[in-house]
Amino acid sequence: MKQSKIEWTELTWNPITGCTKISAGCKFCYAEVMSKRLKAMGVEKYQNGFKLALHENVLAEPYTWKHPKIVFVNSMSDLFQKNVPVEFIQNVFTVMNENPQHVFQILTKRADILLEYDQAKQLKWTHNIWMGVSVEDDRVKDRIKLLSKSKAKVKFLSCEPLIGPIGKMNLTKIDWVIVGGESGRKPRPMNVDWVLDIKEQCDESDVAFFFKQWGGTNKKKTGRLLNGKTYDEMPSVVEPTHGNRKLF
Repeated sequence: MKQSKIEWTELTWNPITGCTKISAGCKFCYAEVMSKRLKAMGVEKYQNGFKLALHENVLAEPYTWKHPKIVFVNSMSDLFQKNVPVEFIQNVFTVMNENPQHVFQILTKRADILLEYDQAKQLKWTHNIWMGVSVEDDRVKDRIKLLSKSKAKVKFLSCEPLIGPIGKMNLTKIDWVIVGGESGRKPRPMNVDWVLDIKEQCDESDVAFFFKQWGGTNKKKTGRLLNGKTYDEMPSVVEPTHGNRKLF
């Protein structure tokens, strides 16, 4: 568990580390850079750098958290990589199922594998598991359709880094959209029109909209304002045992 600086979550929990690149959004992967840095620092968990590694000893952590948390699952990896055994994914889901007091946010670029396991009834969805897909431009827009076919209770899109226009999206079964520009040493620019188009589609479909950052080489300087406003909308969450829960 680690406190997170990511604006839309509170903690990160990484039972898996390491990944491989599959689309343009992966080009300047922050997790890869961080993994190499942690390896150089001698952090045992990252002794293999950015190679895929499963950490069974981390699975028990959510049972020890005393207060409800909002948790980004595998910020340093992708749960639905083809080389992750489905049994390990199911173990991760069991932990989330058995800790309904926490909200777990999963983000993948492997929407095809997600849907394959979902349709095979190998995943147990509970109200506290939010499932998202990364959509960096229109070339990977099919991930939205695949996600919408899943039985996840809360579905979201992460359009970060937004490196091109996405165009018309079917947001019928989508609850939340996050948008953000790329940051780092050589960030690809994000056009304001791409952002406004997504914002308008969210408004039309009554979907929560979260603007994370403009990015750039100095993301603190460019900030988070869109048309002079900060957009921190979150999905409406209704928990079977606790009623409406306020997030943030």
